[in-house]
Amino acid sequence: MKKANLLFLTLLGVLTLSCNFTEEIFLEEDGSGKLSINFDGSELMQMAGEEMTKSNEKPVDSIISFKKLLEEKKDSIAQLSPEEQENLKRLEPFNMHMVMNPEAKEMKFDLFSEFKNVSEVNDAFNAFQGASALGPNGNQGQQPPIGSQEPATEVSYSFKGRKFSRKAKIIDEELFKQSVDSLQGAEMFLSGSTYTLKYHFPKRVKSASAEEATFSADGKTLIYEVSFLDLLKDPSILDLEVELEK
Repeated sequence: MKKANLLFLTLLGVLTLSCNFTEEIFLEEDGSGKLSINFDGSELMQMAGEEMTKSNEKPVDSIISFKKLLEEKKDSIAQLSPEEQENLKRLEPFNMHMVMNPEAKEMKFDLFSEFKNVSEVNDAFNAFQGASALGPNGNQGQQPPIGSQEPATEVSYSFKGRKFSRKAKIIDEELFKQSVDSLQGAEMFLSGSTYTLKYHFPKRVKSASAEEATFSADGKTLIYEVSFLDLLKDPSILDLEVELEK
């Protein structure tokens, strides 16, 4: 439970304070690969100052399997609504490598999953948000688990032949408007935050719809960075279509 509590506190801090995410995908020619969302929260730890060292938390360097964690908490999860259970099920394909050292003011994590087809890991960021539902309030009935709420947007990936796409859409207009309105108090913290795509393709990129994207020397890695605040207000800004060379 202590590990789950620590995970909850970490994710809650990431979602409410200044943050810089990198969404990284490694694609093979057969369509298989690995996706990860990684975050370096060392700056966040610096902002917390001495309060983190007073928590008496021991350094953590571990890998959490959400498949195993969901199995361990299956009794409490069974008490949730079918919709909440379905939202938590999004976590099942993922693992998280978590490093947290209050004394050294170090906090890093990497949410990752291997796949046979990139569509298997659609909506990875919503899955990440759902992890907070496994925190200390997730099964005590005191307040709704953060991650159990219905998502307002979803992201889908596709890789067929030589064409790759990443597309986001709003699936609940009212909920999305509420989430945008709620950003007003957090804009100061999020103004310097970024969300970066870093995609590694099996062949050189022939064309990409993102004009501001940059490429590695061999032309196989695409890097595209946007303001995290802008992304929260308009998820389509990271829509991407890529065509590879033959």
